[in-house]
Amino acid sequence: MQVTKVSQLTGKTHTMDLDVTAEQLERFENRIENGEYVQTIFTNLTPAEREFILTGITPDEWNQMYL
Repeated sequence: MQVTKVSQLTGKTHTMDLDVTAEQLERFENRIENGEYVQTIFTNLTPAEREFILTGITPDEWNQMYL
């Protein structure tokens, strides 16, 4: 599924094709009130993909900032 987020680091809009379902994205939107962690919702994603869902920051942006 295509997921579009605005990077909290740069303000740029990015889209990634991620192996997620609409149900997972709904759970993510309600995670605080349901007490769920992003790691338990998206067990199939890499840490970098979960970070993108949380913050919109891409692996390339992280590399440019911190490497």
